[in-house]
Amino acid sequence: IDNGFAYEAQGSVYFDIRAFSKTHSYRKLSWNEASMLSALAEAEGALSSGEGKRTEFDFALWKKSKPGEPSWESPWGGGRPGWHIECSVMASEILGDTLDVHGGGIDLCFPHHDNELAQAEAYYGHQQWVNYF
Repeated sequence: IDNGFAYEAQGSVYFDIRAFSKTHSYRKLSWNEASMLSALAEAEGALSSGEGKRTEFDFALWKKSKPGEPSWESPWGGGRPGWHIECSVMASEILGDTLDVHGGGIDLCFPHHDNELAQAEAYYGHQQWVNYF
């Protein structure tokens, strides 16, 4: 939020794709994806919806928990980490702010791996978080 690449909306925090795209390349791995909306719906389903999102492509960094869901306290209230952030945080904790190699399934290029790259590059102020995918 502090660097302008995320915003709070009704207890959740979303990554702002439009703000990020002004200074970074988004979708480095899936730039030729024929239908971004269909890929998003297939990969994230109901997780891609969210009250207060500025665009349908913005994704959750912190998701407000619904009653009965796991929840941890945060400055925005009870919630949980977004799907993509857990992977980039674990990798960065062990390997640092730049990774030489990142492995993962081709089926997860968009949105998962592209969103991992975007949030890590925004956080670290890099243009490239991973050297080889």
